[in-house]
Amino acid sequence: MTQEAKAEIIVLQHAECEALGTIEDALRVKGLRTRFVRPFAGEPISDNIHDAKGLIVMGGPMGVYEQERYPYLRDELRLIERAATTNKPVLGVCLGSQLLAHALGGKVSKQTQKEIGWYPVRLTDEAVIDPLWADVPREFTAFHWHGDVFSLPLGATALASSALTEQQAFRYGARAYGLLFHLEVTRPHIDGMVETFRQELEEAGIDSKAIVQQTPEYLPALQAVGTLVFEHWTRMVESD
Repeated sequence: MTQEAKAEIIVLQHAECEALGTIEDALRVKGLRTRFVRPFAGEPISDNIHDAKGLIVMGGPMGVYEQERYPYLRDELRLIERAATTNKPVLGVCLGSQLLAHALGGKVSKQTQKEIGWYPVRLTDEAVIDPLWADVPREFTAFHWHGDVFSLPLGATALASSALTEQQAFRYGARAYGLLFHLEVTRPHIDGMVETFRQELEEAGIDSKAIVQQTPEYLPALQAVGTLVFEHWTRMVESD
């Protein structure tokens, strides 16, 4: 294994429209390489995390409990558990946070009401002194797109909540983080999700036009938060 290969961060992607977004900007600034694995396209998942610099698990339309329908989720869970329990830097976004919570013993279940669109998130007291969330406003408006929620794994630290969802972010150990909301989104990212998952919006009675219209108001501040958070996460990767 070459030194260059060892610098790779594994990225598990579950849908074409749910890409790295502004996370990619932070990685590029630090010169960190990525290796995408797209299990929805049939790409195999190895459980070998030893030579990777870190693991990023993105969002997707499937549920953690749909492992019969999506067998590759079992392989993902093994990889995620191994990364988190060996102190590798881990970043789970939306579905990724649910997979991380489940891999660590938390429970993932359907939410009574889907949380999709722009809603405030409030950081906990623990987040104020957390290395990932330092210098971030105590409250900000985030972009949400989830119908499932998770319970806090044993030993994890709760970092954020919203009015509808108690667990919006958590840390396990020193370097594994789950974010249920989308901090990484760009305008094309949001437009792509609205188009790809239009049927879900219609079934949930959610106005897609309102989401798009609110984006210019909330996106710049959200991206400013994301810039800080993802920069802090890449520092953890560099220290590995």
